Amino acid sequence: MEPVTLTTERLLLRAFVPADSEEVRAACQDPGIQRWIPVPTPYEREHADEFVGRTVPDGWRTDTAYTFSVRLREGGPLLASASLHHPREGAWEIGFYTVGEHRGRGYATETVLGLARWAFTELGSARLEWRAQVGNTGSRTVAERAGFTVEGVLRSAMDHRGTMRDCWVASLLPSDLGLPGSRPYLPAGN
Repeated sequence: MEPVTLTTERLLLRAFVPADSEEVRAACQDPGIQRWIPVPTPYEREHADEFVGRTVPDGWRTDTAYTFSVRLREGGPLLASASLHHPREGAWEIGFYTVGEHRGRGYATETVLGLARWAFTELGSARLEWRAQVGNTGSRTVAERAGFTVEGVLRSAMDHRGTMRDCWVASLLPSDLGLPGSRPYLPAGN
């Protein structure tokens, strides 16, 4: 797929471009991002160049990851990064981080909801999944505010720099946002 640009009430979501490399490098210096996101540490300029110049375009080209730079609609600095990745059986996984100085303003929740609507209406996704290491309460709060239902803990299910960690898993269905599903859904017990 060719990269698309999405908008929400306040935000512009577009694919990263090489000119974003320095902002990505700066964002990934944040100890909070390094604690929860498996980015290289130390995170150097060459890591950012590889991410914006190869990883992001390859994901779009192969339809395996759609990664977005998140900014205010009127422009300005990088606020967040978000992606839909690991497509399987009609489901996509969503991941995100917010740049440290922009946390607490609802940007991540607004981004997640914008990507969810796009995934359900344009990609035909039947389900979105969110996963985060147990303890990443900031990410969990965003997921819950966006309407995700936490389903449990997956033991030893997330690789973080060579160490397996337990992770929370949650889901969001089109019906949770008042949208029609791409396939019929029959909940357990029916």
